[in-house]
Amino acid sequence: MEFPPKEHAVPVPAAPVGQPKKAALAAWIGSALEYYDFFIYGSAAALIFPDVFFDESDPATATLLSLATFGVAYAARPVGALFLGHFGDRLGRKKIMVFTLILMGLSTFLIGCLPTRDQVGTLAPVLLVLCRVLQGISAAGEQASANSMTLEHAPPHRRGFFTSFTLSGTQGGQLLATLVFLPVAALPEDQLLSWGWRVPFWLSVAVAVVGFVIRRRLEETPAFTQQTASEGVVRLPLVILMREHWADVLRVIAGALIASVSTIFTVWALSYATSDSVGMSRSSMLWVGALANLVALAAIPLWATLSDRIGRRPVYLIGAAGSAVAMFGYLWAISTGSYPLTLVLGIVAFGVVYSAANGVWPSFYGEMFTTRVRLSGMAIGTQIGFAVAGFAVTFAAQIAGPDGDGWLAVAVFTAALCVPPVIAVLSARETHQVPTERLGEHRSRATSQPETVSA
Repeated sequence: MEFPPKEHAVPVPAAPVGQPKKAALAAWIGSALEYYDFFIYGSAAALIFPDVFFDESDPATATLLSLATFGVAYAARPVGALFLGHFGDRLGRKKIMVFTLILMGLSTFLIGCLPTRDQVGTLAPVLLVLCRVLQGISAAGEQASANSMTLEHAPPHRRGFFTSFTLSGTQGGQLLATLVFLPVAALPEDQLLSWGWRVPFWLSVAVAVVGFVIRRRLEETPAFTQQTASEGVVRLPLVILMREHWADVLRVIAGALIASVSTIFTVWALSYATSDSVGMSRSSMLWVGALANLVALAAIPLWATLSDRIGRRPVYLIGAAGSAVAMFGYLWAISTGSYPLTLVLGIVAFGVVYSAANGVWPSFYGEMFTTRVRLSGMAIGTQIGFAVAGFAVTFAAQIAGPDGDGWLAVAVFTAALCVPPVIAVLSARETHQVPTERLGEHRSRATSQPETVSA
């Protein structure tokens, strides 16, 4: 690997004792609370919103439109990434982490207060989409800022382990969302559709308060502080990012398509399993997601620790290629109507195999960029890829046919979306042993003027 001249690589001071753990904890809890909000929408979009916000006389179209609103947030995320990435590399990681949490909590609470289609007609889905857009903007900056915070606080030889807490927090939030929805889904139909579905959204007020208290006490990273003191903040992070790291941004976009596995598993498979063609109960399928996420909580840091020893690339490849195969088994199990088989293969596919890629990408993507553009690079790259992954649910609903039971076509579609991540990782550099101060500096900056301004 080619490094820049030695004078450009000033060693980053070690974080204060205990700060890496504190940063990881803040990332875990904040991401869990943030993605609790994000994923309760996914459960509601599959189980509730077709009856509440869309035309009940055409159930298939109502379900398709409801799943499309799930993807709307992903479409908003690239826009949020441009905005939040820019300010995150100028103002610091901490401020963005606090902002995204407040925005997510507020927009989610408002969803729980929305009038239904029966009350205000077409205005109801319009307001729903607006709130979903705000959720997407918030999520765009959440993972990138939390990943940057943990990576820049972590000891160089344990960056994979510490940054994985952002993603295990995401899985924790998904688990929490599923557990909250279990008693709600068990309510009588009239109570569920009138007030019951609103309760998980109202709880986001507590989410925002707890997250704010935790994150406001976190210190800024040593790497960002040193960058600000020595070179000043970047005036236009996007310009430098596109000039010096455009190939890495493309790799991250391609790699982020792996999130299609998560959205298909979380939303489309849930809708398919509870449809008339299969007939599994809502509660039983929610338990599949809950137990798979519980296993993922343990698997993610284990895969990340392995990547600190053998490298990011081999572990990521296991997750990406393995998920392409595992999705066939999981959707086939659902098609048989066998709940034990669905439970086992769901845990294997999502809890174990997918966790390999999920646990490694926070460090793998972050290590492609320098400190001055790290948050922008991660935010823009991941959110463009995630935008495609979000609408994968809508495409899957169309591919599945008018009866919604074409699981094989959906499995092939999901496997195809795993190919770009495999290509991306094969073309990427291995970074697990690169010093923190040299991350992203694989090309000499001798020809680049430091377009920065003083702090």
